[in-house]
Amino acid sequence: MSCALINRIYNTSCKTKLFKRTILITSIMKFNNGNNGYTKGINAAAGRNLRGVGNDSKAINGRRKPGEFLNNNNSGLGRTLKAVSWESHELTPFKKDFYIPHNNVINRSFVEVDKYRESKDILVKGAADNPIQYFEEANFPDYVMNTIKKAGFDFPTSIQAQGWPIALSGKNMVGIAQTGSGKTLAYMLPAIVHIKHQPRISRGDGPIALVLAPTRELAQQIQQVAREFGAPCNQRSTCIFGGAPKGPQARDLERGVEIVIATPGRLIDFLEKGTTNLKRCTYLVLDEADRMLDMGFEPQIRKIMEQIRPDRQVLMWSATWPREVQALAKDFLRDYVQVNIGSLELTANHNIQQIVEVCEESDKQQKLQTLLEEIGTSKLERTIIFVETKRKVEAIANGLKRLGWPAVCIHGDKSQNERDYVLRDFRKGKSLILVATDVAARGLGKSGPTI
Repeated sequence: MSCALINRIYNTSCKTKLFKRTILITSIMKFNNGNNGYTKGINAAAGRNLRGVGNDSKAINGRRKPGEFLNNNNSGLGRTLKAVSWESHELTPFKKDFYIPHNNVINRSFVEVDKYRESKDILVKGAADNPIQYFEEANFPDYVMNTIKKAGFDFPTSIQAQGWPIALSGKNMVGIAQTGSGKTLAYMLPAIVHIKHQPRISRGDGPIALVLAPTRELAQQIQQVAREFGAPCNQRSTCIFGGAPKGPQARDLERGVEIVIATPGRLIDFLEKGTTNLKRCTYLVLDEADRMLDMGFEPQIRKIMEQIRPDRQVLMWSATWPREVQALAKDFLRDYVQVNIGSLELTANHNIQQIVEVCEESDKQQKLQTLLEEIGTSKLERTIIFVETKRKVEAIANGLKRLGWPAVCIHGDKSQNERDYVLRDFRKGKSLILVATDVAARGLGKSGPTI
């Protein structure tokens, strides 16, 4: 049996827009995370796939293996990188508490705070400040507020409302929120304030803020935010990932940048070669931690952690809260505050209406053709078809082209230039159908698919 999953995504941001997404799944049970004890059938499978956190690191027979998302083998990375003996170092004190509660936030009663949290599906564990309800209540400096106003946002999202007071207070934090919740700004704006209060970076210094991300597409998307909001205060950033030339990335690191957004493998490579170091790093973000663990990056994350001073501020973000992520948080975050948006259960994205069609393998091609014809009867919109293996990605894309559909494809064996070219055409609407392994879900941002 196989199934086609048709999902309609409703954007929960202030600017209302209707989204749809079509995903083709070859086998339901391969997307269940048995290691975490979840066997909830299609609902769990769809939820993990749509958020990009499927555990297929043990797949065999032509399916992905650890590190294959980045088109390299991560197993040997970091073997020559020695842990820093921080006990023998005299650590320079640094400031990380910049939060000044707004009078409105202070004066709200417990009842008002609880009512707001309930209305926004905010659950908090630990000593957390009251959430803000308006941007002005975060008391960001002018160089941040001016950029927020320029971006045209109306209200902070749930994770921003509760996360900013915690992050600006210098506390460690775990944020459990689905993709599209506004978490990038939830950690990037406090990072910019944090950096502004540290001594300036000199040539050869490592970054002050480090963001680890599972894929190059997500890393590039994060850097767009870092560049937009960091530019007004002259904060430089660079994006470090595999599949691209090392030279330009190395030059950025050697010149010195305040923010580094990196995939673990390429960063380990530069650390081993001495191209950069993390001695100045005092603000660390693990974005999509569950995804990085699913991809087999835990050894590299632990190696990187050993290079960063123990009194750093750490913000960990995840779409799910499995045992592996809990263990990582316990090992590396002291006295953290946990913020959860929505349920802790591993379920499908609450903003998606799912329609499941179960069919025989032999009928699937015709089902896909019929679905595309139905979509195209009015006006074909940007569509992603998720496929289980690279080989099938190529086969389905070529088959659609022969039938006259404007299809392109992307997977881990594509070069960075090919990936950029395909995603650029897809964003612009030049190619309306993208056939992909789930790595393509990263980096599409707000200009992503409608089906």
